[in-house]
Amino acid sequence: MAIKIIFLVVFFAVMIAIGVMTRKKANSVDGFVLGGRTAGPWLTAFGFGTSYFSAVVFIGYAGQFGWKYGMSSTWIGIGNAVIGSLLAWIVLGRRTRVMTKHLDSKTMPDFFGKRYDSTALRVAAALISFVFMIPYTSSVYNGLSRLFNMAFNIDYKICIIVMAALTCVYVILGGYMATVVNDFVQGIIMLFGITAVIVSVIKSNGGFITALTTLSEQVSDNAASPGMQGAFISFFGPDPLNLLGVVILTSLGTWGLPQMVGKFYAIKDEKSIKAGTVISTIFAIVVAGGCYFLGGFARLYKDANIYKEDGSVMYDSIIPTMLENLNVLLVGIVIVLVLSASMSTLSSLVLTSSSTVTLDLIALMGNKENEDKKVIEKRNLLTMRLLLVFFIVVSVVLALNPPTFIAQLMGYSWGALAGSFLAPFLWGLYWKKTTKSSVWACFIAGVGITVSNMFLHYIQSPINAGAFTMLLSLVLVPVVSLITPKLSKEKVDGIFSCYDETVTIEKRYSLPETDEEAN
Repeated sequence: MAIKIIFLVVFFAVMIAIGVMTRKKANSVDGFVLGGRTAGPWLTAFGFGTSYFSAVVFIGYAGQFGWKYGMSSTWIGIGNAVIGSLLAWIVLGRRTRVMTKHLDSKTMPDFFGKRYDSTALRVAAALISFVFMIPYTSSVYNGLSRLFNMAFNIDYKICIIVMAALTCVYVILGGYMATVVNDFVQGIIMLFGITAVIVSVIKSNGGFITALTTLSEQVSDNAASPGMQGAFISFFGPDPLNLLGVVILTSLGTWGLPQMVGKFYAIKDEKSIKAGTVISTIFAIVVAGGCYFLGGFARLYKDANIYKEDGSVMYDSIIPTMLENLNVLLVGIVIVLVLSASMSTLSSLVLTSSSTVTLDLIALMGNKENEDKKVIEKRNLLTMRLLLVFFIVVSVVLALNPPTFIAQLMGYSWGALAGSFLAPFLWGLYWKKTTKSSVWACFIAGVGITVSNMFLHYIQSPINAGAFTMLLSLVLVPVVSLITPKLSKEKVDGIFSCYDETVTIEKRYSLPETDEEAN
């Protein structure tokens, strides 16, 4: 117990110290929200990765999908690394940084408002973010409950309150820079932690081959492949179609989440984009690949603790059950690992929520045209800090007294956010003919399908519903854009002119043309 407590005290002390050290970077709105757009590759890449993978992935998804799909659940981690990280950086990174800087947009709703010349779109996007990010924030805590019960034998509510309070302190002090510097520290803990856990779990099951052999003896109880032997060590597992839905939702979804895309707004320079792409992808391979690979051994832990009275499986109990008999030092590392994953995601979510509501709703409606800019700046900073506290308090209240629909709503939140924002943001960066009407169509489809399916269940799996919504939006934008009025050519050309500006870079980053090629 002493070792576990020491780990926590040191961890929390480092978090607060970073908040104090970075407070000077948070003296302006731009500094508080984006760190002055000076984040280097390591900070941005780790910030992207740690915001991506929370306790929901390590405790919830790894156990649930590992139980359902066996070793093939590793494909989810691979998809997260290739689609959710590598392609996200390649496709969105540079263009997002260039266009958002050109438009002077600090949030995703702000981008929609300026890119499509519509205040109404900006307000609608802000409301969608607010509604669906609060339950997502609350769900981040859920992965901690059984882990802390296993490690400390105490009610997890105490941990939630302490974690929320400390997150609140360092984000209020240092804003974006405190968040990404802490993300860097937390990311290192996650890398070493997940590696150590995998090695220990495999070793405790007699080694990799023995564990795999035992897993191969499990017979599938999946409706898609009842009675299949060796299903849980097969290439695509017992249910490839639903596995694909999980890969799409958890991988492509990052392209439309405000707290993820926002990391690209703050990138420092070209070198940071190139290095960040590599770093972020490697981080995702180790953390996401490791989590789902670990979850693949879930069926080796058919302990009584993981079953409810009716015989159904409590997926959130699987990973904590795996960890129960590990070395006490390793359990301490795991506790800090899960805390790191949770706090990094939590800080990113509340910072995004508070800045969105402040800049895209309150300031938009409340600022006066002739008002002094310094007064506006101070008021916006104060509002963001107060709202940050508000969002954390609301998320804690929901996590302490969760209504029955919170768990399901978390599953739908990614579908609603990404289903609404992914396609309009992506097409808006690349295609001049994207129309305002197509964005409205995506907003309506993303929220409409998500909410209606919550009650009608015409798509049985919320995961598949989210994946369908995202894929539909990618088709919806070009189709609607072709038949609806375009923005003025002059305005659109002005927006896209940022991509045509000439910049000078060093030769080591770009090969010069030879005389023959020039001619």
